[in-house]
Amino acid sequence: MSAHLDPSHILQTATAFWPSKVLLTAVEFDLFTKLGDGSMTAAELGEVLGVHPSRTYDFFDTLVALKFLERDGDGEGGRYKNTPQTAAFLHTDSPMYIGGMPKMLNARLFGFWNNLGEALRTGEPQNELKTHGKQIFEELYADEQKLVQFLEAMSGVQAGNFHALAAKFDFSGYKTVSDIGGALAACSVIVAQHQPHLTFNSFDLPPVAPHAQKNVDGAGLSDRINVLSGDFFADELPAADVVLMGNILHDWNLERKQILIKKAYDALPEGGAFIAIENVIDDARRENVFGLLMSLNMLIELGDGFDYTGADFRGWCSAAGFSRFDLIPLAGPTSAVVAYK
Repeated sequence: MSAHLDPSHILQTATAFWPSKVLLTAVEFDLFTKLGDGSMTAAELGEVLGVHPSRTYDFFDTLVALKFLERDGDGEGGRYKNTPQTAAFLHTDSPMYIGGMPKMLNARLFGFWNNLGEALRTGEPQNELKTHGKQIFEELYADEQKLVQFLEAMSGVQAGNFHALAAKFDFSGYKTVSDIGGALAACSVIVAQHQPHLTFNSFDLPPVAPHAQKNVDGAGLSDRINVLSGDFFADELPAADVVLMGNILHDWNLERKQILIKKAYDALPEGGAFIAIENVIDDARRENVFGLLMSLNMLIELGDGFDYTGADFRGWCSAAGFSRFDLIPLAGPTSAVVAYK
């Protein structure tokens, strides 16, 4: 029987941090942006990026083998260029750029995940709290550069989900939307472009406001999107027909999740909708690998935060008074879970 067993899956997963780090380093070097629409030899690209000549071929050819670069020709004359995907998603000038998330993963989370074992044993976060004594949000919001990196990462990686939500959720019966923890107001901007009858509140902590307002003004939507400041635990949520939270609930423990759900209920009229966008774990907890990994990431980042299933969401929202529910698949492993008042 052992002759039919194959260790490939074990070894591929055990070494998965190798290709991850190659891609993250390429984004760190802005390789895909510097290639742009053109092509370069290994020597040319290595000089532009500052890669030691002895390792240019290993680095760039690994990216070719991983399907993140294309190469015309072999050897010294071979010319490297972007794939359609890297040109679209990892070139900083592209409107679909998502490189903020890989940059944050590389700068922060890659090292923190080395302490997953300690996190599992202690239940304690393994991020900046260990070195600076500050929770992640306190640390991020106190450092302008880290805050901008975080906001851009969250907005970029969620853009596909926001487009999918705008297309799949029936907004026709609603007039107003409050996006709680709205960051750069990316969700408000994207949904507003698809749904011209809606107006929005993008609600987040005061340090976020100027960055959100810049994004709203740049989209020409300042007449339809109000950038509001507040603390969603200390303050009432701005009332609207739809209350939206994108990757907010999973940050918190069960007690705080329930507080936010009740606040959303209180901010809605009868017939209103509460939408949570998350990497919702399948009810049997067997399939959504990314959702399960994200829940472990919440352990690394926050200690008691966790992701959840659709059944979990329905149970918590039922206890708050919501009476009807829906689950809408969005992009990749992400879904919108909806509770109606």
